[in-house]
Amino acid sequence: MQLDIDIESWPGGEWEALAERAAEAAAGGEPALANERLCVSALFTSDTEVHTLNREWRERDKPTNVLSFPMLERDELADLDPDGPPVMLGDLALAFETCAREAEEKGITLADHAAHLIVHGLLHLAGHDHVHSDEQADKMEALEITILAKMGIADPYGDRDQ
Repeated sequence: MQLDIDIESWPGGEWEALAERAAEAAAGGEPALANERLCVSALFTSDTEVHTLNREWRERDKPTNVLSFPMLERDELADLDPDGPPVMLGDLALAFETCAREAEEKGITLADHAAHLIVHGLLHLAGHDHVHSDEQADKMEALEITILAKMGIADPYGDRDQ
């Protein structure tokens, strides 16, 4: 998977390298993301920008930690031939202030929280969901935990037995 990363409104750091590591780990845990033709746009931005995107595209008038905008359906992704031109999987947007606040509240590093949110967002782009059923939520969380463990990041939910 190829990432197009734009960093604005985040402090200096290794955000691009972190996003690449998270994408690689996600592709290792979710085979649908391993297709080299896939492209994802990742925007590291402010709460203000994510608030605007959330209001305009999801009709939710508040910022959130990460937004995912898929451009392929799960079946299209599964059927994507490995040969051919690049294909846009979707866009991610991470809100700095919300991510930083949540990381502080959880007592974890901003980098670990951002990695979790990138993995979470990529799984949404791959068609995973945690809203419509507890079963789907459990499956998605278990996948996130497995992927993050491969990155050396502890269970972000902290309430599950591995």
